[in-house]
Amino acid sequence: MLAKRIIPCLDIKDGQTVKGINFLELRNVGDPVELGKRYAEEGADELVYLDISATIEGRKTFADLVKRIAENINIPFTVGGGISSIDDAGPLLRAGADKITVNSAAVRYPQLISELAEKYGSQFVVVAIDAKQMDGQWTVTTHGGKQPTDKELFSWAKEAQERGAGEILFTSMDHDGTKNGYPIETFAHLSQMLSIPIVASGGAGNAAHMVEVLSKGKADAALAASIFHYGEIRIGDLKQQLHEQGVPVRLK
Repeated sequence: MLAKRIIPCLDIKDGQTVKGINFLELRNVGDPVELGKRYAEEGADELVYLDISATIEGRKTFADLVKRIAENINIPFTVGGGISSIDDAGPLLRAGADKITVNSAAVRYPQLISELAEKYGSQFVVVAIDAKQMDGQWTVTTHGGKQPTDKELFSWAKEAQERGAGEILFTSMDHDGTKNGYPIETFAHLSQMLSIPIVASGGAGNAAHMVEVLSKGKADAALAASIFHYGEIRIGDLKQQLHEQGVPVRLK
């Protein structure tokens, strides 16, 4: 069985790692390169960097940052935030990113997934899906869960895979930030119906939640931000607990 992955997520604004709630009341939590190096040393399997200030100037700053990350960090990393075309993705991949993630732009223009996969390969393309339960179904949303769309989680995830996505990063907006755990059955269903890896995001409050989503939920990886940034869970300790619970992980 493949090892399950633990992935810290770092939100980037103006070249610095920040953390807030729904992008409000942002606080600086450290230099993104130094923080990434620390997580790599603690045993993180991958990193995700999201540019939350993706203006034209911000893009250039972010590409420069991606180059620094690639030069200093020895584990794979994914970048995203405001990527809406091949032209947006190219500089980031050339700067050294291992994967790029698309979300709202893919909802608006699904062909973008196909175009990215055809140009760079499916292994480079992560489709992020934010969804919440509305009227008895999982409705795909944009704008941090505020804007419902006409897409449903399972059919959209299936379409993303068919269009060439190499991985799905699913966040339940009902659980995000609650630290009360993940919608386990939803992750299990996604994992069973798709042949590509599923990354679980949103809802982790402790190691037990991650054990559950990686075992019962059948997710291939768990992503989190604040619990790592604020030292609530150390990656080494988390992996040891996962190992003791029979979840296959890469130990240092």
